[in-house]
Amino acid sequence: MELITGSDSGKKLLFDSLERKPVSRAPWVPFAGIHAGKLKSYMAIEVLKDKRKLLESLLEVNRLYRPDGQPVLFDLQLEAEALGCELVWSDHNPPSVCSHPLKGNKEIPARVLDESSGRIPMVLEVMNDMKREVGDRTALFGLICGPLTLASHLRGTDFFMDLIEDAEYTERLLSYTKDVCIAMTDMYVRAGMDVIAFVDPLVSQISPRHFQRSLLKVFGELFRHVKSCGVKSSFFVCGDATKNIELMCQTGTDSIFVDENIDLSSAKAITDRYDIVIGGNIPLTTTMLYGTQQDNIKYVVDLIEKLGTERYIVAPGCDMPYDIPIENAIAVQQTVSDMENAKRILENYEADDTDVNIELPDYKNLPRPLIEVFTLDSATCAACTYMMSVARLAIEEFGDLVEVVEYKSTVRENIARAKAMGVRNLPSIYINGKLKYSSVIPDRREFFGEIKRLIDS
Repeated sequence: MELITGSDSGKKLLFDSLERKPVSRAPWVPFAGIHAGKLKSYMAIEVLKDKRKLLESLLEVNRLYRPDGQPVLFDLQLEAEALGCELVWSDHNPPSVCSHPLKGNKEIPARVLDESSGRIPMVLEVMNDMKREVGDRTALFGLICGPLTLASHLRGTDFFMDLIEDAEYTERLLSYTKDVCIAMTDMYVRAGMDVIAFVDPLVSQISPRHFQRSLLKVFGELFRHVKSCGVKSSFFVCGDATKNIELMCQTGTDSIFVDENIDLSSAKAITDRYDIVIGGNIPLTTTMLYGTQQDNIKYVVDLIEKLGTERYIVAPGCDMPYDIPIENAIAVQQTVSDMENAKRILENYEADDTDVNIELPDYKNLPRPLIEVFTLDSATCAACTYMMSVARLAIEEFGDLVEVVEYKSTVRENIARAKAMGVRNLPSIYINGKLKYSSVIPDRREFFGEIKRLIDS
């Protein structure tokens, strides 16, 4: 495969896009975290803990997918683990946080992260190696767990009550997690990262009022710090963050990345007003995981025809699932590189409308309240993790008087179920077949009140 270098490199294309210069095509950034391991037959835990296997996997992403930019690591638990959170590991998913050092107390940690903390030394070594191997032609992204999600990792679901009831403690904890983000930024910039991205899935789960009160200043300081380091910046959010897109633009970021929960045309109309680049939002499961090559080509062609190539970066909606077929990601890259040929491939395209037959519960005659949580995957999606955690609290509160079920969209049958239920955004909670919470983590008292009314009725 001939590599593109010099002035025609993908890195320059991505930089031109982020600097709002004219570009010949939309840049392409595959967010291949644990999926990178699949390319070399390594499990998630191997690529996230083993320097050699992570580097091999990232170089294979670079070889196969020919990205204009790529992340070195997509692990939102890296900082949390180094700060004392325990993790549950999985073969095909990133780890998830299973303990919260600040649960039940309102302390502010004193621990400072540095080059010797947790798995950070391994990550920094790989960043330096990637910079040396592909840094001339590929822009490298350093992904950092955002301050809101990191605060939630440390405090657990209690933090969502803090946001409502204790503004003073919320401010102090977010100031601490902001400082952690700044320390990570400095380490990543020294390791050669070209773009610093704060990935904060839980931003989609809070109201604009809480964002403005608790986060606008925090993120503003973060993006000013990144700018002072002389590198580009990005604000990455998962879930339906539509209500917060304009506030995200006011933080001073160079770019925003969103997933399939967002109507990209509407969001881009807002980001264009602020002269900010937007990226995303190829659906992770319905298109990239379960779709065909033509499905992926079709989605990207439609996106580019609708949005154009200015101030837009083609990317998956979030961290790519482990088992995404390699040919689907290659199809996206080839579409971005040669739109005209992609359109010719689609001349005889027909979407597969085959549906899995799903039988829904008889919601009018349930023996007990049924809480159904539709997620991307609570093991991999932080917003889904914390929504699912609140749902499980119902079992602690009411015991066998309630039933809680999670439907992960990584399972084909669950995609069909979500379609049958009319689920529009992930994560969402339905109680007895009725939508109660969509892309917002419920207030525990309100949630329990809903359930108690059903139990007592």
